[in-house]
Amino acid sequence: MCGLSGWVSYGRDLRRERKTVSAMTATMACRGPDDSGLWTRPHVALGHRRLAVIDIEGGRQPMSYDTGGGEVALAYTGEIYNFVELRDELRHRGHTFRTRSDTEVVLHAYLEWGEALAERLNGMYAFVVWDGRTERLLLVRDRLGVKPLYYYPTQDGVLFGSEPKAILANPCAEKAVDLDGLREAFAWIRTPGHAVWRGMREVRPGTLVTVDRGGERTHTYWRLEATEHTDDRAASVARVRELLTDIVRRQLVTDVPRCTLLSGGLDSSAITALAQRELGDSEQIRSFSVDFARHEENFTADPFRADADAPFAKETAAHCGTAHENLVFDAQSMADPAVRRAVVAAKDLPTGFGDADNSLYLLFKALRERSTVALSGESADEVFGGYKWLHQPEAQRADTFPWVEHTHVTSPHTGTGVYDKGLLAALDLPGYIRRRYAEAVAEAPRLAGEDAFEARMRLVCYLHLTRYLRILLDRKDRLSMAVGLEVRVPFCDHRLVEYVFNTPWSMKTFDGREKSLLRAASADLLPRSVVERRKAPYPSTRDPFYTAALQQHAKEVLADRGHAVHTLTDQAWVQQTVARTAEEVDGATRTGLERWLDLATWLEIHAPRLVLSD
Repeated sequence: MCGLSGWVSYGRDLRRERKTVSAMTATMACRGPDDSGLWTRPHVALGHRRLAVIDIEGGRQPMSYDTGGGEVALAYTGEIYNFVELRDELRHRGHTFRTRSDTEVVLHAYLEWGEALAERLNGMYAFVVWDGRTERLLLVRDRLGVKPLYYYPTQDGVLFGSEPKAILANPCAEKAVDLDGLREAFAWIRTPGHAVWRGMREVRPGTLVTVDRGGERTHTYWRLEATEHTDDRAASVARVRELLTDIVRRQLVTDVPRCTLLSGGLDSSAITALAQRELGDSEQIRSFSVDFARHEENFTADPFRADADAPFAKETAAHCGTAHENLVFDAQSMADPAVRRAVVAAKDLPTGFGDADNSLYLLFKALRERSTVALSGESADEVFGGYKWLHQPEAQRADTFPWVEHTHVTSPHTGTGVYDKGLLAALDLPGYIRRRYAEAVAEAPRLAGEDAFEARMRLVCYLHLTRYLRILLDRKDRLSMAVGLEVRVPFCDHRLVEYVFNTPWSMKTFDGREKSLLRAASADLLPRSVVERRKAPYPSTRDPFYTAALQQHAKEVLADRGHAVHTLTDQAWVQQTVARTAEEVDGATRTGLERWLDLATWLEIHAPRLVLSD
């Protein structure tokens, strides 16, 4: 999977800056624990950390090729799932290969097709190419934004990296966050191109950026388009199954141990079943689920979750024939400040999903001891329409992002109420959300002749695929790569996304439920109980010991009177919260406390300069 970093400067000799670029690259060590590489020329330096997945010996990076007219070098992260077909095509065009790696295929694809190579790739990827023939840098990101890539323009070039921390390790980058950055972090949307850190940008999904002596240019090579869907229901279900079968087959290719994440929900169960069917008798795939100590004792049904995951995961594993393991974590480990610190450091952000982040990190850490590659059911809800709020009339009609309307992220203590009132006034999060929503609506594709309700639901699906999905993919990438685990997301294959996006909402819900197309396409693979199971979110612990541990951590932070978090948040509210018993702290208040601790931890790790005026 890997991590990359680098620097282009047309005004200095970067061969003398190896120490700085090495420091940038070292911040990516967790993304690439297997190898490290550095490639420097007068005006460019590329750094790479490698997680070896395909061609363990031959895929070292950065990888370069001398054209005779100048060197072309590549630093690449991710996986190309159609690299075998591309390699065959390139061989027919006269290219020769020294390795079995997909990295070398990407390098030769650039030599053959230039910028147009991106349109030929199927996979999750982010990479940079330095073309010594023109002294130009190319930054490329996959269509859905599964793999991250950031850049920071300078006076005479650009800094870049897989994560902000790589760029911030260079003294040319200012470690500052302004009000717009805090708005982006606190508003629970993800604006394409926004990086939170001032002066830094994120390469937008489906986009390539070129940098040369003349400046910077951006080109979008892929975007969601609205097209008429002509297949009937039976044909649509068959096409979804056909695509998923091909996607899983491609994403099982690896030279290292692989597994699946299996929650017992429809999404992960479908991927697991397809994976085991593809492998047949040749391999019993390992599947893993997450659970909590005392969860059965503490579990109570609520409007979001009617039942626990473990029995459904166990039933699916038995039905499909996988080698299953249920990984159990206790409240103490999830509330450990060291775990929170690792999570916040991985994400580079002051906000998160609380115990769901911590348990996911612990899950990935445990998986890495058993496997290197995992297939996940992430993104099916955005693709097929799985969220409960998507089926609520008030959220469907809301003149804002539906998840904002549903979760009330700007309400006291579940979102921004823990912050200082003066800061909240300066942020004006409702106004920021309105502006970002208007931008998203303006860019969304439309289909001529579509009735009003179908057009509205097309827009709602677009918002989820381009904004909400980005939050989840970034979370998945950062927490998995923090422990050197590659997590693949079959539901993010652009062919499937394009196809399902253009199916009418009435077809997405033809059986009166969420994810109708996926349910029908995988019904023959799964136990009836799983096929009929209602959507359930990623699990959250109900253990009061977890809340008590949060309160203790908060008391320790409150005792540090010089802590920067005190100037940004409502200290009276925090003091009142930690003074209660754990049983008296409801779920919304606990969420507020978790976000307060996330912010405090982020300030400790990054010590950013905060610019609190526009």
